[in-house]
Amino acid sequence: MSNRIEITDFTAPELDVYARIPEVQLLRFYEPKPGLFIAESPKVIQRAANAGYQPVSFLVQHKDLEKEGKELLQKFPGIPVYTADYEVLVKLTGFALTRGMLCAMTRRDLPSVKDICKNARRIAILENVVNPTNIGAIFRSAAALHMDAVLLTPGCCDPLYRVSMGTVFQIPWTYFHKKVSWPEAGMELLRSLGFKTVAMALRNDSISIDAPALQAEEKLAIILGAEGDGLVDATITGCDYTVKIPMSHEVDSLNVAAASAVAFWELGKR
Repeated sequence: MSNRIEITDFTAPELDVYARIPEVQLLRFYEPKPGLFIAESPKVIQRAANAGYQPVSFLVQHKDLEKEGKELLQKFPGIPVYTADYEVLVKLTGFALTRGMLCAMTRRDLPSVKDICKNARRIAILENVVNPTNIGAIFRSAAALHMDAVLLTPGCCDPLYRVSMGTVFQIPWTYFHKKVSWPEAGMELLRSLGFKTVAMALRNDSISIDAPALQAEEKLAIILGAEGDGLVDATITGCDYTVKIPMSHEVDSLNVAAASAVAFWELGKR
Protein backbone atom coordinates (compact mmCIF):
# COMPACT_ATOMS: atom_id res chain seq x y z
CA MET A 1 0.00 0.00 0.00
CA SER A 2 1.96 2.99 -1.33
CA ASN A 3 -0.12 5.58 0.52
CA ARG A 4 0.51 3.98 3.93
CA ILE A 5 2.34 6.32 6.30
CA GLU A 6 3.70 5.02 9.62
CA ILE A 7 3.18 7.47 12.48
CA THR A 8 6.51 8.38 14.03
CA ASP A 9 5.87 11.97 15.07
CA PHE A 10 2.81 12.86 17.14
CA THR A 11 3.29 16.56 16.37
CA ALA A 12 3.04 16.17 12.58
CA PRO A 13 0.59 18.83 11.33
CA GLU A 14 -1.25 16.36 9.11
CA LEU A 15 -2.42 14.58 12.27
CA ASP A 16 -3.91 17.74 13.79
CA VAL A 17 -7.40 16.88 12.53
CA TYR A 18 -7.39 13.73 14.66
CA ALA A 19 -5.56 14.99 17.73
CA ARG A 20 -5.55 18.76 18.21
CA ILE A 21 -8.32 20.50 16.30
CA PRO A 22 -11.71 20.62 18.09
CA GLU A 23 -14.83 19.61 16.18
CA VAL A 24 -16.11 23.19 16.07
CA GLN A 25 -12.90 24.28 14.32
CA LEU A 26 -13.10 21.37 11.90
CA LEU A 27 -16.56 22.64 10.97
CA ARG A 28 -14.96 25.94 9.89
CA PHE A 29 -11.72 24.44 8.54
CA TYR A 30 -12.15 25.76 4.98
CA GLU A 31 -14.36 28.75 5.80
CA PRO A 32 -16.27 30.16 3.99
CA LYS A 33 -16.43 26.77 2.25
CA PRO A 34 -17.71 23.69 4.15
CA GLY A 35 -15.16 22.22 6.56
CA LEU A 36 -14.27 18.72 7.76
CA PHE A 37 -15.76 16.03 9.97
CA ILE A 38 -14.46 12.77 11.39
CA ALA A 39 -16.21 9.51 10.50
CA GLU A 40 -15.57 6.35 12.53
CA SER A 41 -15.58 2.72 11.26
CA PRO A 42 -15.33 1.35 7.69
CA LYS A 43 -19.11 0.96 7.43
CA VAL A 44 -19.83 4.60 8.30
CA ILE A 45 -17.02 5.87 6.08
CA GLN A 46 -18.37 3.84 3.16
CA ARG A 47 -21.87 5.22 3.70
CA ALA A 48 -20.49 8.75 3.75
CA ALA A 49 -18.54 8.12 0.55
CA ASN A 50 -21.65 6.68 -1.09
CA ALA A 51 -23.47 9.89 -0.14
CA GLY A 52 -20.84 12.00 -1.91
CA TYR A 53 -18.51 12.98 0.94
CA GLN A 54 -14.81 12.85 0.06
CA PRO A 55 -12.06 11.44 2.32
CA VAL A 56 -9.02 13.62 3.08
CA SER A 57 -7.04 11.04 5.09
CA PHE A 58 -7.46 7.83 7.09
CA LEU A 59 -6.20 6.87 10.55
CA VAL A 60 -6.02 3.10 10.93
CA GLN A 61 -4.54 0.73 13.46
CA HIS A 62 -2.16 -1.86 12.05
CA LYS A 63 -4.34 -4.92 12.50
CA ASP A 64 -7.24 -3.37 10.59
CA LEU A 65 -5.24 -2.62 7.45
CA GLU A 66 -5.88 -6.16 6.23
CA LYS A 67 -9.34 -6.65 7.73
CA GLU A 68 -12.67 -4.91 7.23
CA GLY A 69 -11.13 -1.67 6.02
CA LYS A 70 -8.89 -3.19 3.34
CA GLU A 71 -11.42 -3.07 0.51
CA LEU A 72 -12.47 0.47 1.45
CA LEU A 73 -8.87 1.75 1.45
CA GLN A 74 -8.29 0.22 -1.98
CA LYS A 75 -11.06 2.44 -3.39
CA PHE A 76 -9.06 5.55 -2.48
CA PRO A 77 -5.49 4.78 -3.58
CA GLY A 78 -4.33 8.40 -3.49
CA ILE A 79 -5.55 9.23 0.02
CA PRO A 80 -2.97 9.16 2.88
CA VAL A 81 -3.39 6.31 5.36
CA TYR A 82 -1.74 7.09 8.71
CA THR A 83 -1.19 3.96 10.76
CA ALA A 84 0.25 2.69 14.04
CA ASP A 85 -0.46 0.17 16.77
CA TYR A 86 -3.64 0.57 18.82
CA GLU A 87 -1.82 1.96 21.87
CA VAL A 88 -0.18 4.67 19.79
CA LEU A 89 -3.47 5.75 18.21
CA VAL A 90 -5.21 5.92 21.59
CA LYS A 91 -2.41 8.11 22.88
CA LEU A 92 -2.69 10.31 19.79
CA THR A 93 -6.47 10.76 19.73
CA GLY A 94 -7.17 10.57 23.46
CA PHE A 95 -9.97 7.99 23.11
CA ALA A 96 -10.35 4.29 22.33
CA LEU A 97 -10.72 3.38 18.67
CA THR A 98 -13.41 0.76 19.08
CA ARG A 99 -13.94 0.38 15.34
CA GLY A 100 -10.33 0.47 14.15
CA MET A 101 -10.51 3.34 11.66
CA LEU A 102 -11.13 7.09 11.51
CA CYS A 103 -11.47 9.21 8.39
CA ALA A 104 -11.29 12.97 7.95
CA MET A 105 -13.85 13.88 5.29
CA THR A 106 -14.92 17.08 3.58
CA ARG A 107 -18.38 18.42 4.27
CA ARG A 108 -20.83 19.25 1.52
CA ASP A 109 -22.90 22.36 0.98
CA LEU A 110 -26.22 21.76 2.68
CA PRO A 111 -29.40 21.85 0.59
CA SER A 112 -32.10 24.41 1.26
CA VAL A 113 -35.19 23.64 3.34
CA LYS A 114 -37.29 24.00 0.19
CA ASP A 115 -35.20 21.44 -1.68
CA ILE A 116 -35.31 19.00 1.22
CA CYS A 117 -39.10 19.29 1.51
CA LYS A 118 -39.90 19.28 -2.19
CA ASN A 119 -41.23 15.70 -2.34
CA ALA A 120 -41.56 15.01 1.39
CA ARG A 121 -44.76 14.16 3.24
CA ARG A 122 -43.44 13.48 6.74
CA ILE A 123 -40.51 15.42 8.16
CA ALA A 124 -38.91 15.68 11.59
CA ILE A 125 -37.79 19.00 13.03
CA LEU A 126 -35.36 19.17 15.93
CA GLU A 127 -35.37 22.32 18.04
CA ASN A 128 -32.21 22.97 20.07
CA VAL A 129 -31.36 19.28 20.63
CA VAL A 130 -27.75 19.46 21.80
CA ASN A 131 -26.74 15.92 22.80
CA PRO A 132 -24.85 14.10 19.99
CA THR A 133 -26.10 10.69 21.17
CA ASN A 134 -29.70 11.88 21.00
CA ILE A 135 -29.14 13.41 17.58
CA GLY A 136 -27.73 10.12 16.28
CA ALA A 137 -30.58 8.08 17.76
CA ILE A 138 -33.23 10.45 16.35
CA PHE A 139 -31.70 10.26 12.88
CA ARG A 140 -31.71 6.48 13.12
CA SER A 141 -35.39 6.44 14.10
CA ALA A 142 -36.28 8.96 11.40
CA ALA A 143 -34.63 6.86 8.69
CA ALA A 144 -36.12 3.60 9.95
CA LEU A 145 -39.63 4.84 10.75
CA HIS A 146 -40.79 6.56 7.58
CA MET A 147 -39.60 10.16 7.88
CA ASP A 148 -38.60 11.71 4.56
CA ALA A 149 -36.20 14.31 5.97
CA VAL A 150 -34.83 15.92 9.13
CA LEU A 151 -34.56 19.68 9.67
CA LEU A 152 -32.56 21.23 12.50
CA THR A 153 -32.74 24.66 14.09
CA PRO A 154 -29.39 26.52 14.45
CA GLY A 155 -29.23 25.65 18.16
CA CYS A 156 -28.92 21.91 17.48
CA CYS A 157 -25.78 19.83 17.81
CA ASP A 158 -23.94 19.07 14.57
CA PRO A 159 -25.19 15.71 13.15
CA LEU A 160 -21.68 15.07 11.80
CA TYR A 161 -20.04 15.38 15.21
CA ARG A 162 -17.65 12.37 15.38
CA VAL A 163 -19.98 10.24 13.28
CA SER A 164 -20.10 6.66 14.57
CA MET A 165 -23.59 5.87 13.27
CA GLY A 166 -24.04 6.16 9.52
CA THR A 167 -27.76 6.87 9.47
CA VAL A 168 -27.13 10.59 8.99
CA PHE A 169 -26.06 9.68 5.45
CA GLN A 170 -29.23 7.69 4.76
CA ILE A 171 -31.85 10.43 5.11
CA PRO A 172 -31.92 13.97 3.68
CA TRP A 173 -31.27 16.71 6.24
CA THR A 174 -30.37 20.35 6.58
CA TYR A 175 -30.45 23.31 8.95
CA PHE A 176 -32.85 26.21 8.93
CA HIS A 177 -30.70 29.09 7.72
CA LYS A 178 -29.81 31.56 10.45
CA LYS A 179 -31.54 34.27 8.39
CA VAL A 180 -34.81 32.30 8.74
CA SER A 181 -35.67 33.00 12.37
CA TRP A 182 -37.09 30.10 14.31
CA PRO A 183 -39.87 29.56 15.14
CA GLU A 184 -41.73 32.45 13.46
CA ALA A 185 -40.20 32.56 9.97
CA GLY A 186 -39.42 28.84 10.00
CA MET A 187 -43.02 27.89 10.74
CA GLU A 188 -44.26 30.27 8.06
CA LEU A 189 -41.90 28.63 5.56
CA LEU A 190 -43.26 25.19 6.46
CA ARG A 191 -46.83 26.37 5.96
CA SER A 192 -45.93 27.84 2.57
CA LEU A 193 -44.66 24.36 1.63
CA GLY A 194 -47.98 22.79 2.61
CA PHE A 195 -47.06 21.28 5.99
CA LYS A 196 -49.19 21.10 9.10
CA THR A 197 -47.05 21.32 12.22
CA VAL A 198 -47.17 18.98 15.22
CA ALA A 199 -45.61 20.02 18.53
CA MET A 200 -44.60 17.07 20.71
CA ALA A 201 -45.22 18.61 24.13
CA LEU A 202 -46.47 17.79 27.62
CA ARG A 203 -49.66 19.83 27.49
CA ASN A 204 -53.07 18.89 28.84
CA ASP A 205 -54.78 20.48 25.83
CA SER A 206 -53.04 18.09 23.44
CA ILE A 207 -54.71 15.56 21.18
CA SER A 208 -54.02 11.84 21.06
CA ILE A 209 -51.06 10.74 18.95
CA ASP A 210 -53.35 8.30 17.10
CA ALA A 211 -56.02 10.92 16.30
CA PRO A 212 -57.51 10.30 12.81
CA ALA A 213 -57.03 13.99 11.95
CA LEU A 214 -53.27 13.55 12.06
CA GLN A 215 -53.29 10.52 9.78
CA ALA A 216 -55.51 12.41 7.35
CA GLU A 217 -53.01 15.24 6.86
CA GLU A 218 -51.16 15.10 3.54
CA LYS A 219 -48.01 16.68 4.99
CA LEU A 220 -46.87 16.70 8.61
CA ALA A 221 -43.86 18.30 10.28
CA ILE A 222 -43.19 16.65 13.67
CA ILE A 223 -41.33 19.00 16.00
CA LEU A 224 -39.29 17.76 18.97
CA GLY A 225 -37.61 19.98 21.55
CA ALA A 226 -34.51 20.21 23.67
CA GLU A 227 -33.55 17.70 26.33
CA GLY A 228 -35.13 18.77 29.61
CA ASP A 229 -36.82 22.00 28.54
CA GLY A 230 -38.73 20.69 25.54
CA LEU A 231 -40.13 23.05 22.93
CA VAL A 232 -40.23 26.79 23.50
CA ASP A 233 -43.68 28.27 24.13
CA ALA A 234 -43.67 30.20 20.84
CA THR A 235 -43.19 26.99 18.89
CA ILE A 236 -46.05 25.22 20.66
CA THR A 237 -48.34 28.20 20.22
CA GLY A 238 -47.54 28.42 16.53
CA CYS A 239 -48.19 24.74 15.74
CA ASP A 240 -51.38 23.38 14.21
CA TYR A 241 -51.47 20.44 16.63
CA THR A 242 -50.05 19.67 20.05
CA VAL A 243 -49.54 15.98 20.75
CA LYS A 244 -48.60 14.19 23.98
CA ILE A 245 -47.54 10.55 24.21
CA PRO A 246 -49.70 8.84 26.88
CA MET A 247 -47.69 7.68 29.90
CA SER A 248 -48.30 5.07 32.60
CA HIS A 249 -46.87 4.18 36.04
CA GLU A 250 -46.55 7.90 36.84
CA VAL A 251 -43.73 8.39 34.34
CA ASP A 252 -43.92 12.02 33.24
CA SER A 253 -42.01 11.90 29.94
CA LEU A 254 -39.67 10.02 27.62
CA ASN A 255 -36.17 10.98 26.55
CA VAL A 256 -36.38 12.97 23.30
CA ALA A 257 -34.78 10.13 21.32
CA ALA A 258 -37.28 7.57 22.66
CA ALA A 259 -40.16 9.99 22.10
CA SER A 260 -39.04 10.50 18.50
CA ALA A 261 -39.26 6.77 17.77
CA VAL A 262 -42.82 6.59 19.12
CA ALA A 263 -43.88 9.71 17.22
CA PHE A 264 -42.29 8.68 13.93
CA TRP A 265 -43.81 5.19 14.08
CA GLU A 266 -47.31 6.45 14.76
CA LEU A 267 -47.34 9.59 12.63
CA GLY A 268 -45.28 8.13 9.79
CA LYS A 269 -48.02 5.66 8.89
CA ARG A 270 -49.57 6.39 5.51
